[in-house]
Amino acid sequence: MSVQCTTLYVELGDRRYPIYIGPNLLHATTLLGDAITGRQIVVVTNETIAPLYLDAVLRQLPAEALVSSVILPDGEQYKTWQTLGDIFDQVLRARHNRSTTFVALGGGVVGDITGFAAACYQRGVNFVQVPTTLLAQVDSSVGGKTAVNHPLGKNMIGAFYQPNAVIIDTATLSTLGDREYAAGLAEVVKYGLIFDADFHAWLGANRVGLRSRDANVLSYAIKRSCEIKAEVVAADERESGLRAILNLGHTFGHAIETHMGYGAWLHGEAVAAGMVMAVRLSAMRHSVSDGLVTELEHLLTDLGLPIWAPEGMSSNTFIDLMSLDKKVIDGRMRFVLLAALGEAVVVDDVRQDELHALIDR
Repeated sequence: MSVQCTTLYVELGDRRYPIYIGPNLLHATTLLGDAITGRQIVVVTNETIAPLYLDAVLRQLPAEALVSSVILPDGEQYKTWQTLGDIFDQVLRARHNRSTTFVALGGGVVGDITGFAAACYQRGVNFVQVPTTLLAQVDSSVGGKTAVNHPLGKNMIGAFYQPNAVIIDTATLSTLGDREYAAGLAEVVKYGLIFDADFHAWLGANRVGLRSRDANVLSYAIKRSCEIKAEVVAADERESGLRAILNLGHTFGHAIETHMGYGAWLHGEAVAAGMVMAVRLSAMRHSVSDGLVTELEHLLTDLGLPIWAPEGMSSNTFIDLMSLDKKVIDGRMRFVLLAALGEAVVVDDVRQDELHALIDR
């Protein structure tokens, strides 16, 4: 069976790695087996994904390998230090050594916690990302950010740790729920706002195809999102400069997630509302027009995403939570804003009165 597969690369010198994108990559290719190093493998997934795709993954693995499957509960609320410890307990009991490869099969939570486990286990072992949600496919699986959450802040404990490969089987999106699918579209919209005005225009023109999961429209959206993410990561792997623009809306969004309790709002939902806040703040500072804010609100609404923060979440609550964000440096909150459509900037001079005016509005 021939399979259409697009291959991109994250260019990190001798740590260069591929991103494979196409339908049925878990069923009709040997890509996963080819990406495995050593004869010990840990597949980490969750209770939702395991019945759907775990068998397909196991069939791709070498018959002589020692394979352990770790099945986690599903949800952002389980992206914790305790769950990380549970992974280590199972891996150690199975006597996995330094040659082990960790395989992350699932969405952003599974990818983040598996990557962090791989970074820590015996001071670092190989791992492969197999993302099964749209958000993970276009964003969290690429770039090597790994972490767990803390009650006081999202992704506050983690490491930069790159995978050996990212295998994106777009057919897995057929089993993704509508709410989770829409949440992934928020990250797709982000790329046009921060990096590619033409892509933003294309998304607007193809919103119906995006919402209906048209295969051709979705394939291009995933490919272009990964291209942008790979280019930014290659230029700034550890977020010392350019990579910070990928956080558009995330400072506000993480505050929403922390306040509401992890899992109450999906990450992409919180980012969607946060992006509206960031673009509105950009308009208040006269770098973009109010028309862009309105256009963005319409696009996100058409894609099934929220555009308002939770009712009753005050400006003081936002500011208190954002002051704990990992993007705060030397006591100064940093925000990603737009200098223009397709051009993002990081600023640390947003005044308290601006934030109160924005959030109260």
